[in-house]
Amino acid sequence: DSPISNTSMKDKDGSIWTHWFGKKEFGLAQLKVAGILLIAYIGDRWEPSYPRNDNHNMPIFWTLHALLLIAAGATWKRVPPRDSSSTRVTLLSRPQTEEWKGWMQFAFIMYHYYRAFSAYNFIRVFVSSYVWMTGFGNFLYFDKKKDFSLVRIVSMFIRINYFPILLSWSTGVSLDLYYVVPLHTVGFFVTLLTCLLAVNLQDRAGLGYWSSRIAAISVCLILHVAFYETKAVDFLLVFSKEIHFRFQADKYSAWIGIVCGLLMQKASEYMSWAYGMGVDRPLVQWSQRFLGIGLIMLWYFGFGYISDKYVYNPVHPYVFILPLLGWLMVRNSSRYLTECHSTFLEFLGKNTLETYVLQFHLFMNHSVQHIPVYLPKSGADGIMIMRILNMLLCGTVFVSVAVLARKVTVSTQNTVVELVEILQKVCKGESLAQENGDDDEEELRPMVKPTETPKEVS
Repeated sequence: DSPISNTSMKDKDGSIWTHWFGKKEFGLAQLKVAGILLIAYIGDRWEPSYPRNDNHNMPIFWTLHALLLIAAGATWKRVPPRDSSSTRVTLLSRPQTEEWKGWMQFAFIMYHYYRAFSAYNFIRVFVSSYVWMTGFGNFLYFDKKKDFSLVRIVSMFIRINYFPILLSWSTGVSLDLYYVVPLHTVGFFVTLLTCLLAVNLQDRAGLGYWSSRIAAISVCLILHVAFYETKAVDFLLVFSKEIHFRFQADKYSAWIGIVCGLLMQKASEYMSWAYGMGVDRPLVQWSQRFLGIGLIMLWYFGFGYISDKYVYNPVHPYVFILPLLGWLMVRNSSRYLTECHSTFLEFLGKNTLETYVLQFHLFMNHSVQHIPVYLPKSGADGIMIMRILNMLLCGTVFVSVAVLARKVTVSTQNTVVELVEILQKVCKGESLAQENGDDDEEELRPMVKPTETPKEVS
């Protein structure tokens, strides 16, 4: 008999239900999710509202970014290394990547809210940066941990897909509206399979580290080219024209992230050489800054200035890496800068998935086509100060609900992972009396992974 039939889903140490300690937390999380979905449903259908096209306002869009810069400066925090004598310099720490996500997400949402058409190309770069992080962060994780387990997959899938799927169902909108979610999901599996191939080439075929990684990444590139550069890409039309376009716009973003993840060790060695404790290389520091600015300017004057998005879109997948690398070079151009981050932007960055999907129903509504009106005289023809106050009220409610949505999603993620681990033990005939295993991994991030472990919509 199989272990399952012998135990009848129970063993001598007790039942699965008994050992699932997170069941109450799971149930409470689902009640909270139901409440959030109800709020989103009401918000999406809220009246009065007015067409989003009537809210186009570039001066306010840029003014809000100036205020964001002030907020970033006011919450600037330095976190020195625990070992003050260490020569190691951390490139792309978790707080810094959260900060990066935070300001991109702010620009992303305000781009939608104020119909900032002229910022389209910048927003496209931000979206691609998010997808790049998926390949980059997951490569660092899989390459180090070699954890290709079911638990890891289930954990990731719930973290990224659970809430968006329920939100899509409850509000009646297509998942196409949350297109960055399938982009991240596919990017995760592409990275997982690439790393799995690399590890097998090293362990079973006897290839060295670099040979196995380069071979696996090359296979991944060949498959990408064979799909995206041929008629095969039209298979995506089975899902929708929107998915067909979005996946082509970021067809190489995750793959480029994987390549950058492979080079991360070398980049970290360079950072320690250039900015290690007691090291003073001002020529290197300023050369890095000017090179970074040069890459950003090369993108802008070569491609970013193009006002016609139908002209820019075809070249975007091949050039977005220029401003991305340029920004990272400037942002990490001294030891001090690598140790600092804005706590306010970090807070925004931690909730990017939830703010991404809820913006369409609470900050805006009617499937992102309208602006909800909660205050008198804050409609399309209302007083500007009242419209700004209406935006702040919507934003406060929207962000608060997004923070709660993240917490309940993480609770769901952790408790389901616990249940999966218990079921795996039952299938293997193992005792349930012991602890279910050390949960030494932090929650999976939707957009980014920390460098040590290795939506936004336009």
